[in-house]
Amino acid sequence: MSAIMQAQALSRVLAGTPPVTLVIDVSLTIDPGSFVAIVGPSGCGKSSLLYLLGLLDRPTQGSLLFQGRDMNPLDGDERALTRLAHFGFVFQFHFLLPEFTALENVMLPIRRLGRLSQAQAREKAQSLLAGVGLTGKVDKTPNLLSGGERQRVAIARAIANDPVLVLCDEPTGNLDSQNSARVIEMFRALAHDQGRAVVCVTHDPEVAAAADVQISMLDGRISGTDVRAR
Repeated sequence: MSAIMQAQALSRVLAGTPPVTLVIDVSLTIDPGSFVAIVGPSGCGKSSLLYLLGLLDRPTQGSLLFQGRDMNPLDGDERALTRLAHFGFVFQFHFLLPEFTALENVMLPIRRLGRLSQAQAREKAQSLLAGVGLTGKVDKTPNLLSGGERQRVAIARAIANDPVLVLCDEPTGNLDSQNSARVIEMFRALAHDQGRAVVCVTHDPEVAAAADVQISMLDGRISGTDVRAR
């Protein structure tokens, strides 16, 4: 089973006086079917690492391989296309477009990728929303949805283009315990049942406890890795 992503000695330093080091010498491997939690205190570099893994930022040093291909030489357009075609993102704030319905929000990345017709994109978006329990909410705009429902729309949107890697930054941070548990089960299903890799930056102990791999960070470095039996 080939790794989805491999990071070797990644570092990210912001230029300045003095320079600010966000990530230091991080190496890790992300495998298909794995649910990974990245934990640690605020300011330890968790989100900075996630942005490097998601091609939203570039490392100052080190290499990042996605499906065996070096990502460092890619220009901005190539990185954007890689994200669109292969990555899904879920954030603490759902970032749904307020004027669009749930269905239209999920259709957006499908239409951007341009591989399906309008009718096919609509059918797929409806299926994804049904899969997250929102069959009756497809025509609702975000202001008419609860916080948990909005986050489920965001998850459906994140997997709309069948990504192999789903990257999440505090995805349960604004949810109550019941909705958090539902989102965690969705992530476990994405990894264990569908073979995707899910990587979550989190302060939520329930997310961390549900993960197969827990990576702890401190002061920009990986301070420990705990691999659990499924």
